[in-house]
Amino acid sequence: MPKLDITQSFVDTVKVESEASSTDFYDKKLVGLLLKVLPSGRKTFYLRYKDTENCSCQRKIGNAVILNITEARDLARRYLAQISLGQDPFLHAPINISPTLGSFAREDYLPYVKTYKKSWNMDESRLRNHLLPYYGKIRMNDIEKRDVVALINELAEKFKPGTINRVVILLRYMFNLAMKWEVKGVTRNPTAGIPLLKENNQNERFLSALDAKALLRAINYSRNKMLKHIIPMLILTGARKREVLDAKWEDFDLDRGTWRIPNTKSGKARVVPLSDTARNLIEKLSANQCCDYVFANPNTRKPYASFYYSWHTARKDAGLADLRVHDLRHSFASFLVNAGRSLYEVQTLLGHSQITTTQRYAHLSTDSLRRASNEVSVAVPELT
Repeated sequence: MPKLDITQSFVDTVKVESEASSTDFYDKKLVGLLLKVLPSGRKTFYLRYKDTENCSCQRKIGNAVILNITEARDLARRYLAQISLGQDPFLHAPINISPTLGSFAREDYLPYVKTYKKSWNMDESRLRNHLLPYYGKIRMNDIEKRDVVALINELAEKFKPGTINRVVILLRYMFNLAMKWEVKGVTRNPTAGIPLLKENNQNERFLSALDAKALLRAINYSRNKMLKHIIPMLILTGARKREVLDAKWEDFDLDRGTWRIPNTKSGKARVVPLSDTARNLIEKLSANQCCDYVFANPNTRKPYASFYYSWHTARKDAGLADLRVHDLRHSFASFLVNAGRSLYEVQTLLGHSQITTTQRYAHLSTDSLRRASNEVSVAVPELT
């Protein structure tokens, strides 16, 4: 508990180590006044005093962005004068009953996302590594916009914009859920109005038709015989890797040419119109059904947990060592756009299901989307 003559210069420049939860700096000029500094950069003035029953109390005076040290001392002296007369200047102050971000994450958010989100461990990791060290012990309604901006600025020194954006998106989603669930005391979202950082997508790969041909040749020689079905399915549908690996026979209606994906990233099921080539791929596989899963590991009859090594070998053999599985999804979109399809069709096929986006594309017919999906087969005839 460091004690010092707090100056305005000190208030403006003081920082604490990210490993610390917070540090209290006690003012030598006025006993009871302290400045609490959090790793996020948030700074708040507090007053410690004994109440009329001689119990120790600590109450918030104000944010150090709003109050300077002189104003904080003046307020503290006024409060201490009232306390000396037996009055409680904080008696009618509003009480923040909102939970801390840490308790909300542990007790409400994580148990909820585990029920539908296969990648919930990514949320848990972002909470553990980025959000909870800064906000874990702060009540949700005490987190302000400037705190979010301070976090973004600090993360920007170590991480890429994409990583930071996903942290902000997670925080935004958590606050939206808290308000939707009417969690006591949570009345606003501090991320509202804060734009995401511009991402440098130079690392994203888009397959050319020649790249696709080389990749398809390579997977035909793979020791993993299922790879020659998995990779074309990813290219032909733009689906996410986990969506393809977890696909079940019951999810497909080959008469209608549709694939219902029950577990998506958004938590909502979506129906994908199959191109003629994708439908033929599924029909060929259906002749050798051995379990519930379409692209099952033949040895376990369960979905692959990963096919990294066979994929890594195939992409190197194709001369595409930096190609990621997720780039096949980007390539699907690229083929469609280059074929002149509208962004409405592309985003619907990819299942970008933010409510406003979904509503804008809801009028598109399945037949129109199937014609759009067929453009991939035209671009890469070797898939047929």
